[in-house]
Amino acid sequence: MTDTPSSDFDYDTRAVSAADTLTPADRYQELFVAVQMQRVFADSKTFVDCAPRQHPERILEAYRAQNSEPGFDLRGFVLEHFEVYQRQPTEFVANPDDTLAEHIDRLWPVLTRHPRQHPEFSSLLPLPHDYVVPGGRFTELYYWDSYFTMLGLDESGHCELLRSMADNFAYLIDTYGHVPNGNRSYYLSRSQPPVFALMTDLFEESGVHRANDYLPQLRKEHAFWTDGDDQLRPGESHRRCVCLADGSVLNRYWDERDTPREESYLEDVETARSSSRPAHEVYRDLRAGAESGWDFSSRWLGDPQRLSSIRTTQIIPVDLNSFLYNLERQIARLSHAKGWHDCAEAFRQRAEARLAAIDRYLWSEQHGAYFDYDWCLAKPRDNLTAATVTPLFVKLASAEQAARVAEVVRERLLAPGGLSTTEVGGSGEQWDRPNGWAPLQWMGIRGLQHYGHDALALQIEERWLKIVSLLFESESKLVEKYVLRPCTEHAGGGEYPLQDGFGWTNGVTRKLMQADPSHEAHRCRAGRCRVE
Repeated sequence: MTDTPSSDFDYDTRAVSAADTLTPADRYQELFVAVQMQRVFADSKTFVDCAPRQHPERILEAYRAQNSEPGFDLRGFVLEHFEVYQRQPTEFVANPDDTLAEHIDRLWPVLTRHPRQHPEFSSLLPLPHDYVVPGGRFTELYYWDSYFTMLGLDESGHCELLRSMADNFAYLIDTYGHVPNGNRSYYLSRSQPPVFALMTDLFEESGVHRANDYLPQLRKEHAFWTDGDDQLRPGESHRRCVCLADGSVLNRYWDERDTPREESYLEDVETARSSSRPAHEVYRDLRAGAESGWDFSSRWLGDPQRLSSIRTTQIIPVDLNSFLYNLERQIARLSHAKGWHDCAEAFRQRAEARLAAIDRYLWSEQHGAYFDYDWCLAKPRDNLTAATVTPLFVKLASAEQAARVAEVVRERLLAPGGLSTTEVGGSGEQWDRPNGWAPLQWMGIRGLQHYGHDALALQIEERWLKIVSLLFESESKLVEKYVLRPCTEHAGGGEYPLQDGFGWTNGVTRKLMQADPSHEAHRCRAGRCRVE
């Protein structure tokens, strides 16, 4: 490819602190391990989000001098030397006269962060512009969450905030070569599902920026995901790329590190201890599972009831490769529009090759659906998940394939509250039954609509809005995930309690309500009505 676009963005570096990419584990070493292993804080994420009260080297020196003294109080030491992040109290109270849409609109300022000052030596990576966080314990920008959050920001008319978010993501790619899982140093070793190409379409539709403006960043993100793919022979893998038996290259999730996740350190250590595999392999697979956004799910497990059997890096996911197909198509389209024909043709060929490999390895003619592929065992996975709708969402499926997927969704994944995440229940993982998630509803609904399966899409939409409305009217809030049946039971599973907020639920729900103005959710008020 002879075309080499350069970035059109000129960031005001005076507004952004110098990035400090040392992670808390790198910086605090044995102090970090002691704090996490002794569970000084109930949530492992608390310590890695703390800001030091003095230079980290002085803190580590003090710890080494004091920790062997009789009566040493580790918790007291931490509270003395670190500022524990306190969620800012707000005066936000649900207004019983607000509709659900109005309630969401009033939440956006609560979830917006204004990065005017940056805590020195903290794990937070600085950003040049305002951004929206998911809520609860998630106090930073998250990659794939943000796309679904942006759907609602667009619907609520927050064009300036959309512009800020757009430039933040461009800044992250320009600075780090990829979009980290979130803007924390301990997230830098991994990304999340590559949805920046989807964002650029949204930016263009909203009049925020032309999608063409982001072509350099799209190219750079693609290079991150495909690093080393041209050097592989059949059966070999490198980072996020796998070369299959016929020479086709598809992608997997990965993480540059093979240590416990810093924000879930003790949890990962305990998981590895219950496995017979080398600990570093388990850690890498846990981290790769976090990059997938589905952390965690039976989808990644050898034994659906044991997290320690996780094998994420051995699995080629249908959704990841669908997103990368979309990225390649987007680069080809935008390059063609700019007259960069060599680049356009190269990425058109890449997309066609990926599509052929997806049809060969991820499509099941027998079952009429898309499945992940276990490249180490050289066979498809047999667990149906909601990821099967992603090829429809990015429009890579044929009409016949889409029709068969629609039938499978109707028969096996349709629940009283919307689209089921998997068919597996009782695993204890949050990305399994009975939980449902806003991004999967959105991709399922829009994917089915792309192929004319409007009745099924409407069923999912109506059922999801009903579930969200039920909890809103009983508890005056929106949450991260939902039990997909009419009840007031809270969704569970996973490593932390259910979080309120919640960015992507707000975004998807706000967008769906606009698309379905007759739904009873529009008449719902906090604590005042019941949706039948």
